[in-house]
Parts: sequence; C-alpha cells; structure tokens
Amino acid sequence: MKLKTVGKALCIASALALSAQTAVAEKILKLGTVGFLGMPIGDAIDQALIPTLEEVSGGKMSIEPHYRKSLCSEQSCGEQANQGLLALWTSSTANFGNFGTSLAIFDLPYIFKSIEDADRISSSWLAKKQCDIAAEEAGHVCLTVYSSGGFRQLGNAHGPIHAPGDMAGIKWRVTKSPIEFTLVKNWGAVPVPYDWAQLYQGLQTGVVSGQYVATPWQHVAKLHEVAPYFTEIGGSWSGNQLSIDKRQYDALTDEERVWLHEAATAFGQKVQELDRAWVEAGETEIKKTAKEWYVPNEEEMTQWRAGAIDAWLNAKGSFDPATARRVLEEQGMHGFIAQLEEAGAL
Repeated sequence: MKLKTVGKALCIASALALSAQTAVAEKILKLGTVGFLGMPIGDAIDQALIPTLEEVSGGKMSIEPHYRKSLCSEQSCGEQANQGLLALWTSSTANFGNFGTSLAIFDLPYIFKSIEDADRISSSWLAKKQCDIAAEEAGHVCLTVYSSGGFRQLGNAHGPIHAPGDMAGIKWRVTKSPIEFTLVKNWGAVPVPYDWAQLYQGLQTGVVSGQYVATPWQHVAKLHEVAPYFTEIGGSWSGNQLSIDKRQYDALTDEERVWLHEAATAFGQKVQELDRAWVEAGETEIKKTAKEWYVPNEEEMTQWRAGAIDAWLNAKGSFDPATARRVLEEQGMHGFIAQLEEAGAL
C-alpha cells in the first residue's frame, strides 16, 4: 500500500515537473507600443496578433503586450528591441527612419491616392519589398506596414479653402516633420510649430488658424469644434509598422518564424479593417457640424500635389525611384509622375 502511495506521489511529481518545464519552455515575445485598447492598433494586437500566434503555435509562443507607452515610446521601443529588452515594437514609418530609410517611401506625400490604394498596394507587394530591405539595413525585421488614421486632411478656423492660394498668409500649425513644414510653406501658409496638447486652445484663441492632422485624431481631439472648415487633400499617409529585432528573429526556429508571420498577417488585416472604420466614423461625426467639407477637383489637386514636389526632391536618395514610379503607375497617377519628372524629383 505504501509502495503504491509512493508510486503515485512520484508520478504526480513527475507530471508537475514536466508541466513546469513546459511553462518555462514557452516562448514569450514582449511587445512595446504607443497603441492602446480602444484604438485600431491596440485592438488589432488584442484581437488578432495575440490570439493568432497562440493558436498557430499551439500555445508554444505568446505575446506580452505593453500598451500606451507604458514600456517605451516609438523610437525608444526600437532601441530597447536592439538591446534585447523587448522583441516586438510598433511605430510610425517616419520614426522607423531612426534605423534606416527602407520605409521612407511610405512617407512621401501623394505616394498614395486613397486609403484603398494604400492598403491594396502595401498588402500586395510594397510592404514585403521594403521590409526585406529593412531586415538588411535596419537591424529590425519589419513584419507588416499599415495605416493609423488614414490621411491627414486640412482643418481650419479661417474659412473655406479650395486651392493652395486660399492658404496665403494663414498661420498653420505644423509638427517637427520637415515634410509637413515644406508642404504647408509651399501651399502658401505660415508654418508654426505648435504642441499637440495645446492645439485646441491655439485654434480657439487664434494663435494658429489651421492644422493638418488625420481626421480620426481631429475628431478625438475635438478640433472640429474650433476649426470647422475642412479640405480633403490627402497627401500624407499615416503609415505605421510592426517589427521584431533581427537578432531575436534569427534566433527563432523556421517553424516559429512561420507562426510569427501568420500572426503578423492576421494583425495587418485586422488593423486595416479597424482603421478604415475609425477613419469613416471620425469623418462622419466631423461632417455633422462642419461648416464646409470640400473635395477639390482634379485641377485643384494638381496644385496641391505641386506643393509636394520639394519634399520629394529633399527625400531623394532615401527611396528607389523605380519603386515609387511603379506605385504611382498602379494608381494611374501619370500627371503627378510628369510633375515629378519635370522637377527632377523622380
């Protein structure tokens, strides 16, 4: 009887030891992001990236998410990944520029004509092509590129703006982005660097009269309450990326890499779906109280795109002209190609 009891105890102990080994053997990838639950990036991580990886790996791999800058901001997340403090991270394609120019093409103004074109081309070939380059030059394996807010649009408190000439002399809030500064200046406005947290008050008091922000963020910040005139010019796409540190990626087995790419694909599809809905919802709410939501005709759009040419010239060397040409050609943007060629930007 005692032998049976001892045998049972040994079996239980062995099972517990095996269970502990299995738990320790599970590969956990720490993820740092500025996204949070309630916005497309955070929700797509929660609804697609995490469950898909756990499903395809049979629980052998999982993700530990750290949302809303709780672990790091965009650039510092990439730095921490290089140091091995975390594995996965998200950022804007612009902030990925701290590690190389491979994703700079996504930040070229008017590289995309619409959200649909951006999603289609990125998903079909462009993100894969540029992410392969990133793996070689940046120390990070870019897993997918996606939108966070669609396109920036003009909103202002001054009055209707249909063409660039209507912006002449107006004080326009800009970020530290050289591209945004160049665009606003070339459109005729006076660029004024201004803090995001103070923008509502700045528009309300007239310190600045306009801004160029993705529409869902305009709605979240309630900027439409104090800047009710809108112009749908697009131009700057809000590209973002999900990456893993290359050394940690190389340390994965072939099977683990397949699992990770499957999860990243599911994440990319989900964030694309959620982001489009977010953009549409924001614009719908803004249009309810806007004094004007203007969509320029093609002649006016030619003028808006002309203001982007200097930005392309300044970016020469950071993108492959043949790749950019292919992107534009696939959207039928032959007029813009001619403008860029004439200026020597393409």
